Amino acid sequence: MPSNKTKTVYECQSCGYISPKWAGKCPDCGAWNSLVEETREALPKAIQKVSAGTKPVPLSSLELSGEERISTGSIELNRVTGGGIVAGSLILIGGDPGVGKSTLMLQLLDGIYKHANNQLPAALYVSGEESLKQIKIRSLRLHINTPLIVVLSETCVEIIIEHAKKLQPSILIVDSIQTVYTQTLPSAPGSIGQVRESATKLMHFAKRTNTPVFLVGHVTKEGAIAGPRVLEHIVDTVLYFEGERMHHYRILRAVKNRFGSTNEIGVFTMEDSGLKEITNPSELFLSERPEGKVSGTTVVSTIEGTRPLMVELQALVCQTTFGVPRRTSIGVDINRVNLLVAVLEKIAGLNLGYMDIFTNVVGGLKIVEPAFDLGIIATIASSFKNVPIKKNTFVFGEVGLSGEVRTVSQAEARLREGEKIGFKEAVIPATNYNKLTIKPNINVIGVKNIDETIKAVLDY
Repeated sequence: MPSNKTKTVYECQSCGYISPKWAGKCPDCGAWNSLVEETREALPKAIQKVSAGTKPVPLSSLELSGEERISTGSIELNRVTGGGIVAGSLILIGGDPGVGKSTLMLQLLDGIYKHANNQLPAALYVSGEESLKQIKIRSLRLHINTPLIVVLSETCVEIIIEHAKKLQPSILIVDSIQTVYTQTLPSAPGSIGQVRESATKLMHFAKRTNTPVFLVGHVTKEGAIAGPRVLEHIVDTVLYFEGERMHHYRILRAVKNRFGSTNEIGVFTMEDSGLKEITNPSELFLSERPEGKVSGTTVVSTIEGTRPLMVELQALVCQTTFGVPRRTSIGVDINRVNLLVAVLEKIAGLNLGYMDIFTNVVGGLKIVEPAFDLGIIATIASSFKNVPIKKNTFVFGEVGLSGEVRTVSQAEARLREGEKIGFKEAVIPATNYNKLTIKPNINVIGVKNIDETIKAVLDY
């Protein structure tokens, strides 16, 4: 039988496209300088006998055990995961370097054992980036010293799975998926093939042994999890750990969850002793609002998953000193801001054509829901006219291209959150106002268009 030969291919690190020769631009996804040389074995063609594998069973005959979720002991983590960690699930956590992913994983294990009174089997924490002494130093800083957390410094996925089969842990954590490799591929760790195959082997281990597996992943400079896109399709849950290293707040966001709601967020602050959960994030985001009559700042009610949040939106409108006005936005889509600026010019008659406009969502949140439109309209109008928003007033609502204010979802939950925080007045879409089934203890104003909104919110 002839021996296997090796061949050289070029694989795109963004999409996994394989090319027989190098090119500056990937023909499939269009990424530049993403083709990396890899060596593969040319396996001989052979006919393999397919085994029967598992047998199909009726859905009605399946039975669930009494405890299908493992509580993390944290209200915020339970919220993001959908009520706890599902047995046999594969969870991917991505975030920038230094944001606190490893800290989150250690505190997750510590919280699980504290909630379960140390009645669960030991957990296996595998680190491919840090030595055992480095992990010990972090655990001392976090005041974690439970013997039920077993640590392993290893990068070979076959050895990791072999240790996991012997230990039979309650939870397996691999930090990070970009550092592990499988012996079945000759390519370097972190490549498209290695990340895909290593994640697939860990997924098979999770499903066959009913063990929850966490994969820690790095993100690219564009904010996406590094590695093939298929990685996010393999896992059951994708969590993003967001936050600036120079700020103390951290946000854990679920963008995919087969066992719970998506776009749920958990809010934490990074302290000297680790992460501290914030059960009332609205107060955190509004804690440093400017006091007195200041223009260009509005409180807007937004929904993240099932949670209503009160966040502060700021805007600065000033005469431009350049030929072309600058438009900068942090935390909200700049294209959406430009669209609403055009509506203000056309419908409300505000002369914003020669104005620099800067908008910022305080607290580092990124808002994508359309209910934020009314806040953008009110804040820019307030800054342009140099008239503050009425005290203890918040807004929410979607704005159309003709200036109409459209209905949004979960209006009553937003009103209850604003009432709990201490607001006295809310400006909402008129259609939502007419459909209210509760009578909140705050003054609610329904508006039909942006002209009514500006008159209702500005404190002349």
